[in-house]
Amino acid sequence: MHPLVTTPASRSLTHEIISGGSGLVLALFMWGHVVLVGSILTGERGFDWMATFLEDYYIAQPTVAAIFILFLVHAVFAARKIPAQLRERKRIAQLAKGLSQSGREKVATRTEHSPFRPHVESMLWIWQVRTGMIMLVLGSFHLMLLGLDVFTPLFGEMAGIESQTTMARVGAGLWLPYAILLLCVEFHASVGLYRLAIKWGADLWLSRKAMHRIEQVIFWTILVVGGATLCVLAGWIDPPLAFLLEGGAS
Repeated sequence: MHPLVTTPASRSLTHEIISGGSGLVLALFMWGHVVLVGSILTGERGFDWMATFLEDYYIAQPTVAAIFILFLVHAVFAARKIPAQLRERKRIAQLAKGLSQSGREKVATRTEHSPFRPHVESMLWIWQVRTGMIMLVLGSFHLMLLGLDVFTPLFGEMAGIESQTTMARVGAGLWLPYAILLLCVEFHASVGLYRLAIKWGADLWLSRKAMHRIEQVIFWTILVVGGATLCVLAGWIDPPLAFLLEGGAS
């Protein structure tokens, strides 16, 4: 076979590598992003210091551009698994309904429940597809808004991210799409890495049960940190770690 000729199998493998690799990088970035934005938990001073550092050393600008491109690449290759036809989407919905009800029906010859339980990994895949579709819309909106923040003075009096305008926007109503995006991103990322690990043979060293528990720990940890961050940005609670910078305040 000519070396430049590709087979369907090789193309599929290439697509899987691109989809999985881009998803891995995006997941790691999102966890780092939650930690960086979580600097607001130390107060406006900590948030502004972090934002200024990232912008002064030209970390924020290329990162926003690179992540936006990587987000689009991942969306294109991952979208191959999203049903394009309405008929297929209806079948997915029926499958999800059947899996969720599995094990709840009564067996005609017995009074106890059926031994068949919902297929957890199939349900994870279905919800990963659903959250991915939501992320495509809300994630694009967030990245464009972040780009405007970093590259233009459209929000506030100067170009760049700073605490007061960020808190004003979130408190004015952006908390709702951000809350939905946070939930979808953390679910999609943690489940995606779990499924990626299994796909590439990690279950040879760890059981699926153990990896599923690790995935749940990561999900809830990041969700709690992200939820607390969102509450501070919305102005609902005071920064709980503000005392850490009190000693350095002039």
